[in-house]
Amino acid sequence: MKIENLSDLHVLVQTARCGSLSGAASVLGMTPAAASATLKRLETQLGTRLFERSTRALRITAQGQILLDYAQRAFDLLDEGESQVSEARTALVGTIRVAAPSDLTRTTLLPWLDEFLALHPGVQLALNVGDRPLDVVRDEVDVAIRYGTLTDSRLVARVLAQSRPILCAAPSYLARHPAPQTPQDLTHHNCLLFERSSRLHKTWRFGQNGKWKEVRVKGDRSADDASLARMWAIAGAGIIFKSLIDVRQELEDGSLVALLTDWETEAYPLHALLPSGRFIPNRVRALVEFLAGKFAKL
Repeated sequence: MKIENLSDLHVLVQTARCGSLSGAASVLGMTPAAASATLKRLETQLGTRLFERSTRALRITAQGQILLDYAQRAFDLLDEGESQVSEARTALVGTIRVAAPSDLTRTTLLPWLDEFLALHPGVQLALNVGDRPLDVVRDEVDVAIRYGTLTDSRLVARVLAQSRPILCAAPSYLARHPAPQTPQDLTHHNCLLFERSSRLHKTWRFGQNGKWKEVRVKGDRSADDASLARMWAIAGAGIIFKSLIDVRQELEDGSLVALLTDWETEAYPLHALLPSGRFIPNRVRALVEFLAGKFAKL
């Protein structure tokens, strides 16, 4: 027996993404009982179990994973077809799901995103802000803005900017502590730490005359939100090692002072990451181009 209602596949997809029927039901605006009945109907029609159920967990079966992969591709193709049918329309419409680092969002992206939405009133923004990167493919993110090199073969990357981390501190901190003259001096300073790619960034790297050295730093506070580390630095709590993009305003107004400027730091590219196997709507492409143009002017 074939699948009678293609919309039932939405329950399969959302259950796999949410890890529970109740989560899928919440996303789809239906009751958990209705979601459970839909899933049972699919399994009956196909003659196979799509999920293994227990009192604590819901795990997709091998057969369920096969159907899930095809269902996701089918929905992507439908999105592509709808876009091509309506491509004569010049206005962009629909939701763009964006994931971005916390500090970059607050210092740089927010006014640009506001400007993009003002230019395209048919577009809605769903913004996920945090320094623990989402899985772009699994979490259905349209575009993720991330620092660092690309390591996931399922993604394609567009370089938005080439930045470097810069060492800096507030004048109030430097009034109490002599400024470091070498990277090794940082071991005697209070260094403000934050997570990067879900790991605490406490090994700082500097180069001079072609030679590089790493310094293991420590401090009295750390955060999983890099914007908090920047705020601590501005308040005079310690030294921060942060992307120049994120602290450029503070360096310009003097609330932070650059340190060890005769030492190099490694390039830290900023990418827009997109899932390679998924159709990219025009609204998403337009946003990436818009942001690339903004970063080019920095």
